[in-house]
Order: sequence, then C-alpha cells, then structure tokens
Amino acid sequence: MTVVNDHAPAVLREYYRILTGGIENYGDGRDLAPLLADDLHFEGPIAGQVTGSAPFLQGVRGFIANVQKIDLIQEVHGPNGTAVLYDAHLPEGASRLTEFFTFAEGKIQRLCILYDPADYLAKGGA
Repeated sequence: MTVVNDHAPAVLREYYRILTGGIENYGDGRDLAPLLADDLHFEGPIAGQVTGSAPFLQGVRGFIANVQKIDLIQEVHGPNGTAVLYDAHLPEGASRLTEFFTFAEGKIQRLCILYDPADYLAKGGA
C-alpha cells in the first residue's frame, strides 16, 4: 500500500510501507530500525517526549497492530522535513493524525505526531 507519493523521501515511503504492513510483518521492528536515527527524538500526545529509537520501536508496535489502513489527505515536503496529514482506520473508526518529520543523513531524526488522544483510544488505537 502506498501512502505518500513518489516525491516523498525514500525513507518516508519505506516508513509508511512498514506502518501499513501489518503486525505479522513488523516482528521486532528489524526493518524499521535502520530508518531511524539512534538518537531519534519522538513527541506525541500519549508517549510524551521520548529520545532513542528503541522506545519508539516498542511504542509504534501498538499502532501497527491496530491500523487497518491509512488514507493520505495531504503531504508537504521540504529540503529537510515532511508533514503528513492522514486518517488512520482503526477497529472502531478513523482517527486523524498529523506527523512532522525531520531528516538527517537519510534517517528520521525527529518525529512529532499530533492527534486527539481520546478519539484515537476510543477508536481502538493503542
């Protein structure tokens, strides 16, 4: 399933391929880990601020286990970053999310995700 278009950075296209690939394909995050900087800075409404790729690999597992598909609404690419707005279809309905990425040396260096946590959890997000 293609989420972002062909103009998106390769690392981002691969990131969304993994996110929509299902939990049975995710395993321990072995395919996602090389896309993330070791000192990844992640910020989200439920997790708060987290530094390091290992905690992110654990946390994203719940999303991958529950997301059924992603419908892209808008993507904007700059020289060092991207913003993506999409609907994540979860077991109890769609929840709108926005992700802001910063890239360095071909990897995701920073990821800030925005969404309504009450809506996300009510629709089956984890």
